[in-house]
Amino acid sequence: MDPVKMKFCVWSQILCIATTLLLFCCSFASSFSKVHPLLQQHQDRVGRLPGQSFNISFAHYSGYITVNEKSGRTLFYWFFEALEDPHSKPLLLWLNGGPGCSSIAYGQSEEIGPFHIKPDGKTLYLNPYSWNRVANILFLDTPVGVGFSYSKNKSEILNNGDKRTAEDNLAFLLKWFERYPRYKRSDFFISGESYAGHYVPQLSQVIVKYNSAAKENAINLKGFMVGNALTDDLHDQLGMFEFMWASGLISDETYKLVNQLCDFQPVIHPSDSCEKILENAYNEIGDVDLYSLYTPVCHANVSQLNLLVKRKHRIGRLDAVYDPCTEKHSVVYFNRPEVQTTLHVDPDHKPATWETCSNSVSNNWKDSPKSVLNIYRELIDVGLRIWVFSGNTDVVIPVTSTRYSINALKLPNVSPWRAWYVDGEVGGWTQEYAGLTFVAVRGAGHEVPLHKPKLALTLCKSFLAGTSMPNLEIVSAS
Repeated sequence: MDPVKMKFCVWSQILCIATTLLLFCCSFASSFSKVHPLLQQHQDRVGRLPGQSFNISFAHYSGYITVNEKSGRTLFYWFFEALEDPHSKPLLLWLNGGPGCSSIAYGQSEEIGPFHIKPDGKTLYLNPYSWNRVANILFLDTPVGVGFSYSKNKSEILNNGDKRTAEDNLAFLLKWFERYPRYKRSDFFISGESYAGHYVPQLSQVIVKYNSAAKENAINLKGFMVGNALTDDLHDQLGMFEFMWASGLISDETYKLVNQLCDFQPVIHPSDSCEKILENAYNEIGDVDLYSLYTPVCHANVSQLNLLVKRKHRIGRLDAVYDPCTEKHSVVYFNRPEVQTTLHVDPDHKPATWETCSNSVSNNWKDSPKSVLNIYRELIDVGLRIWVFSGNTDVVIPVTSTRYSINALKLPNVSPWRAWYVDGEVGGWTQEYAGLTFVAVRGAGHEVPLHKPKLALTLCKSFLAGTSMPNLEIVSAS
């Protein structure tokens, strides 16, 4: 054979083999990334945060999961492993409400998460009552348009509602468990507050339906717990104005007119006559924090009327040293470029300004049933562990509203109403029913874990363990 032709043939074979190997490697890499999501999990791991001057013993991760490929709907999460032995602990998903409010802003940064923000908006401190002491905690900003969650089709932000939110949250969980397969068999619980009184039971319902059809990838849902939760429009309004009157916030005349003119309409869409008497009621109430009646207000807040009518459950604020403006610190911190970089925020899809709650989401909400009590009835029959708690100084969704809703379920009593205790002091009161446990938390506002963090951690421990709230321990004199 001609030496030139032979040389060309050899080089052709080498090129062919190299091309084959390259295609194989690309195919393998693509396949590996799909089969082994630990690669993405590793990329999502968060290092030392700006303003974090302390060391931690637990891992945490943040990033995105696309829940709808066609529209590009993508949800942002922040996941914290338990403080000790995470693989033996349950997994708890936390959702905040609004609709349109960030679970990163509230649940993580001022309630149950390990990292809280100091008033300078730059420095973090460890929450000694973080729920990752007893569980792995997953915070989700849902739906798209909330926090760092986004859609490539921006019109999607104007078309959120209860139904799609539940479906997207299920899609998120299924993909999240693929990325974190070690938690796929963990006992799984869902919790949240305020408008999450819709999100949590609705997500539980779609999970139960999914599990009934799933052959292999069923989610190990054990139960859910909601606090100061929007549940039933009629009972929520009835209880709210009754609480206002009983607490001495409004006059007898206004209370009578509210009940006549509002006719138990949902506060989110009141009639003109109802709205007029509501405005009169809020003028009588004065400048107080309706999410936490007996604590100081943050004077940077918008009016109570705007808050209540639109139901932007922005919530109350309290820590060991009370700070009524906690929300403002989150706004400063999460708008810092170095914080966003550390949390893997996509620079191509980040909001122009990060907000704790999105007006675009809340003002364009498409569907919201008047009641979710039908879902409670359905899930009680399934046998899920269901707990409802209520801070008893919240005016927006007060303990009276929650008790009216629970009573409407007509559940048999299992144990009598009683006080529960922490450190020898009454932490609140509890009632156990067949299929549901109710817990009132003494002195807490709308954000129970913020106002009473130690009591809230006790509540979480009892809920996850499936045990009754603690009784008073009587120490023998001997």
